[in-house]
Amino acid sequence: MKHLDIREVLNKQELRGQTAVVCGWVRTFRESAQVAFLELSDGTSFQKLQVVIEKGSLAFDPECTKLGASVAVKGVVVQAYKGEGNELNATEISLLGKCPPEYPIQKKRTTLEFLRTVPHLRLRTNTFAAVFRVRSVAAQAIHRYFHEHGYYYINAPLITASDCEGAGEMFRVTTQPWNASYKTEEEYYKNDFFGVKAGLSVSGQLEGEVAATALGKIYTFGPSFRAENSNTTRHLAEFWHVEPEVAFAELPDVIEIAEDLLKYLIGAVLEECPDELRFFDSFVEKGLIEKLRHVVASDFAVCPYTEAIGILQKENARFQFPVEWGSDLQSEHERYLTEQVFKRPVFVTDYPKEIKSFYMKQNADGRTVAATDLLVPGIGEIIGGSEREADPQKLRAAMEERKMDLSAYRQYLDLRTFGTVPHGGFGLGFERFVMYCTGMENIRDVTLFPRSSKNIM
Repeated sequence: MKHLDIREVLNKQELRGQTAVVCGWVRTFRESAQVAFLELSDGTSFQKLQVVIEKGSLAFDPECTKLGASVAVKGVVVQAYKGEGNELNATEISLLGKCPPEYPIQKKRTTLEFLRTVPHLRLRTNTFAAVFRVRSVAAQAIHRYFHEHGYYYINAPLITASDCEGAGEMFRVTTQPWNASYKTEEEYYKNDFFGVKAGLSVSGQLEGEVAATALGKIYTFGPSFRAENSNTTRHLAEFWHVEPEVAFAELPDVIEIAEDLLKYLIGAVLEECPDELRFFDSFVEKGLIEKLRHVVASDFAVCPYTEAIGILQKENARFQFPVEWGSDLQSEHERYLTEQVFKRPVFVTDYPKEIKSFYMKQNADGRTVAATDLLVPGIGEIIGGSEREADPQKLRAAMEERKMDLSAYRQYLDLRTFGTVPHGGFGLGFERFVMYCTGMENIRDVTLFPRSSKNIM
């Protein structure tokens, strides 16, 4: 069916006086003695299109007025009675798909908790349609930023034999039947599809480093998987990861790139999603737009971990989890630093090596690594990165300390043998970024079908 997007009909003044066909789902229906009004949405814009029906002059199926029904409307585009946009004076209305009264998306039942039980329908609400338009714009901006800055887009494998984080939280990939019986683990995997233990990737970083040491500047953007049994508002078993990797970059370079990227992405969302952000500012997080503008306008702070611990220890009495040197920062600590101390985003750097990954460059003090986490007001950590260890002996020693299987990382070690260079990068959790831009408090509400422990709807 040839039709125009509702976004076009709403905004193009040159369409006034012309006949157009639109398709969409009924959001509301109301009527007076002489006139009835249908409000339609086809998902192409936050704003809905008002269809004006002169009663008595147009016959149509009453099912066309039911909430959730899909219809096609032919009519004349005219200036809206209120505002600067357009509306449609209907001349023909056709039913495309009925919607029975038990349609789940009713005003009295649209709590976020309830909508998580109907993920296949929740995008028809204002909130979730807006979330996923923001998500789409942000994804496009990611590719645009890196393309404009000379990076190459790399597709890292999703099935791998190495655990990037070394934490053992990988999902196993196998073709073996569930009741397979073998005497040893080695025998079991020898008969599996790949002949070795394989799992879903927790990160594209290791493969990204391979590409960066040949192409200079690369990024990966795709799904990562972590079998971490964390039923929190910030964790998913399947999430999307933005991971740039840059040859000849040291920690200050990583910090500069991360700040520039974050500001670029937020700026794109502010510019391209004004209606959606106004909605979130009104109904989800008051002051959201001002928060985002403040981030774009700020010079991010940089604070060494040791200094941050000193600041937090003075306020230990206010925290649920007291801090000491060597402990990881909790969300309450991260938010205190950004919201109370620095009042802007802050890079915390030079963490103790024991609480960070094996691949991070060891500092000269022997206690810390050249790592950084970017903390932002309202959410805490949003980016984690580091300069990578380029010294093969130090890298090998760090892996041996963690009792890692070096044979699974032969290619990674080779990068330090054949023309090693300083290099670094970071990871941005895409869902957490979308949460930050929309004010949504649960990560399950910014991904289409959330995957978490005991949940695969």
